[in-house]
Amino acid sequence: MPAEMVELRGHIIDSLTLAKVLDLIITRGAEYTVAEIDIGKTQSDPSRVLLEVSSDDPELLHSLLIDLHSQGANRLLTQEAALEPCAQDGVLPEGFYSTTNLPTKVLVSGKWLDVEYPEMDCAIVIDSSSLNSRDTPQATAVPMHKVHTGDMVVVGDRGVVVEPISESHESASFHFMSSQASSEKPKRLIVAKVAERIMVTRQLTPPGDVLAVCGPAAIHTGAGQSLARLIRDGWITMLFAGNGFATHDLESNILGTSLGVSLREGNQTESGHSNHLRVINEIRKLGSIQKAVEQGYLKSGVLYECVVKGVPYVLGGSLRDDGPLPDVITDVVQATDQMRELRANVNLAIMLATTLHAIAVGNILSSKVETFCVDINQAVVTKLSDRGSHQTVGIVTDVGLFISELADILSP
Repeated sequence: MPAEMVELRGHIIDSLTLAKVLDLIITRGAEYTVAEIDIGKTQSDPSRVLLEVSSDDPELLHSLLIDLHSQGANRLLTQEAALEPCAQDGVLPEGFYSTTNLPTKVLVSGKWLDVEYPEMDCAIVIDSSSLNSRDTPQATAVPMHKVHTGDMVVVGDRGVVVEPISESHESASFHFMSSQASSEKPKRLIVAKVAERIMVTRQLTPPGDVLAVCGPAAIHTGAGQSLARLIRDGWITMLFAGNGFATHDLESNILGTSLGVSLREGNQTESGHSNHLRVINEIRKLGSIQKAVEQGYLKSGVLYECVVKGVPYVLGGSLRDDGPLPDVITDVVQATDQMRELRANVNLAIMLATTLHAIAVGNILSSKVETFCVDINQAVVTKLSDRGSHQTVGIVTDVGLFISELADILSP
């Protein structure tokens, strides 16, 4: 029966990586034998498992090994990575290796290279200028649209090693129940732990960035001022959002409404349905959000604090945006590329009531970025993890209450 040895290393027990790998083998109709196993004795000790995976169907075994590799189960026998050049801008060679967001190494010219900025659904490009020199080659995860003719791309999974997701003891402490997303978890304790992780991130040397990815509900629920406070006090250092969030942040701080509903009284104001359009129109007249701050039209709010504190933000557009605001990047590929340019120092990300932005940003973040997804809808917080961001901890709760309590802890 065709068989191959695969190896898992790291914190594969507490992260449930080993359980997922074994379940995948059985589900696909293959077989496994545990050839060697060495389980770490403490929470900080890594474990190692050597598995022989077999199937009487060679094609099934081949496809299974590819899927196991994406979970961090690496073939024991490694060879130099195969490289092929791109024949056309924006087009990858056949059989290119498709990346995960897990830490990845590739064997080139006898050296194991760390792949820079690992993210999902990219190719690994090797700096061709150093291949024929004594310089150490550089390996980078590059999205399809950014490859150029002649770029050397890794083809197949030989010579590629993926490190299984490593769940820290601190992150593991969030998992009070068997599921990572549950509406029955103690919210006050969870918010306190998120606050603790943010404090740890900001106390690093140098301080790590804390990214907030926000949907309009963060404003609709009345938490805008709390979010602004977190930015003003330096706890949130980067913001990704869309036209809707930005529009209602501006509307709420200029006219006191969000979608025409008074945030003070909770009732629909007369002709309030057009308030956001009037604000957008005025910002467009002024030229940008920054100019609105400089000219005194915008005097408070999340984006006001971003401008005043110099906190970078990216507003990515969508199909049904009103206006949009002049700061919104309507080319979504360009918006994602701008997010990529800012992600290098992000250590922690909080996704606040936004499905599409959360998944999009999750796709470009390394698995080493601590990620918390907050939404009242349990399907949203599980969807992010289902799409490959396995490091995500889901918190099912009202986003307004979550942000307000987080601000009360960090910025009392």
